[in-house]
Amino acid sequence: MPDRILIVDDEPAVVEVVGLYLRREGYEVATAANGREALHFIHTQRPTLIVLDLMLPEVDGLEIIRRLREIEGEDIPVVVLSARRQETDRIYGLELGADDYLTKPFSPAELVARVRAVLRRTRAGKANTEKPIQQGELTIDPNGRAVTMRGAAVELTATEFNLLWFMATHPNQVFSRDQLLQNVWGFSDYVDPSTVTVHIRRLREKLEQDPSNPTWLLTVWGVGYKFSPPERG
Repeated sequence: MPDRILIVDDEPAVVEVVGLYLRREGYEVATAANGREALHFIHTQRPTLIVLDLMLPEVDGLEIIRRLREIEGEDIPVVVLSARRQETDRIYGLELGADDYLTKPFSPAELVARVRAVLRRTRAGKANTEKPIQQGELTIDPNGRAVTMRGAAVELTATEFNLLWFMATHPNQVFSRDQLLQNVWGFSDYVDPSTVTVHIRRLREKLEQDPSNPTWLLTVWGVGYKFSPPERG
């Protein structure tokens, strides 16, 4: 069965062009012209990935992302396609749980490349057969894509999980933002490095007891980030 991509946009020209390029790549395409239709489709059909505009009638794109991420175990990847070009909009969308953010006007070929990359890294994580990582109060199970901290389940998006898994499998190794983009996102040419910063911040909010004073995901100023497991006594 081909992957089903849901395009949510109220501009018919955008839907037509994006759908054409995605179908050429072998994807099955469904569309929704407003947020209410999109939510109904998501709940009844469950697409493989969503290409989502933010400025939608009835229910806006940010609210759709928020509702998606509030559903336990729901990790449908979302690629935002929006005319909102401000950095604050991009960061807010990523903080809510979008996996990627592309601004209009856009290159349809680049959008397809990003969709392909998001699906590839999502599948790579799900196909992982490595053993779980146990570090102090943190457990990361790559097979079930499950994370627990201090005995409580932690809900992560697909990209957040992949970022945490990559860093946890390279403990105490410092990675620049470009290196993390290359290894986790699959490319660094088209993605704003601030995307990494936002995802690190989200992981800290979910894992750290005091996100403003992290002990697991550390910043190495002027270089990048590292995963710092607790020292064994």
